[in-house]
Amino acid sequence: MRPMTTSEHPETPSDAPEPAGATEESTPVAAQTWDSASADPQYRAAVVDLLGALAYGELAAFERLAEDAKLAPTLADKAALAKMASAEFQHFEQLRDRLSAIGAEPTEAMEPFVAALDGFHRQTAPSDWLEGLVKAYVGDSIASDFYREVAARLDTDTRSLVLAVLDDTGHASFAVEKVRAAIESEPRVGGRLALWGRRLMGEALSQSQRVVADRDALSTMLVGGISDGFDLAEVGRMFSRITEAHTKRMAALGLAA
Repeated sequence: MRPMTTSEHPETPSDAPEPAGATEESTPVAAQTWDSASADPQYRAAVVDLLGALAYGELAAFERLAEDAKLAPTLADKAALAKMASAEFQHFEQLRDRLSAIGAEPTEAMEPFVAALDGFHRQTAPSDWLEGLVKAYVGDSIASDFYREVAARLDTDTRSLVLAVLDDTGHASFAVEKVRAAIESEPRVGGRLALWGRRLMGEALSQSQRVVADRDALSTMLVGGISDGFDLAEVGRMFSRITEAHTKRMAALGLAA
């Protein structure tokens, strides 16, 4: 099946009757529901990949936050992280259930992304409580920015789910408060955490690019083979926007990007 594109009759006025023989394929993916968009098997494969990557990311985030809670200096901090971990697991359950609903086996959908995500977490294991906070805030936010960019090209049903599970669990304001307080108390901590933040940015972008490159359906969707005019130049601009957002978050933490 050929990629979904905009109308192949640009000379037809917008208020004219739809040409005879027009089909759902003349409607941009972002304006379609899952039922119509998933008629394209390549698009369906891309969505299964996307939901699988997101689901494993949420499961890994749950595990990481639960581990970070052990490093928390106070009981209140431990409880706050446990609450955030619970929210991440609920997001995982939503994605798992959606995969099942569209006829995909959740474990099989997640499996291709386990090695890359586990590798990222091994390479960026925090050495203390503050590094764990910066990683959760910076690393998770980079991933969320990436998925929000992709969500703009998804069908309405899938887009709603993706945006819902990307909702902030409260970690952003928590991390900013704790990290800024630590820097104010001990300014030299800022230099170490700034270097850590830059390392996280590099690793997260590399991981995102590897994941996309390794999955044909997902990469095709990003560069326009399935979606609505997303070309290679736009992919470059997308990563530039993600980098700019990272710089702003680092500033919110009181760190140099």
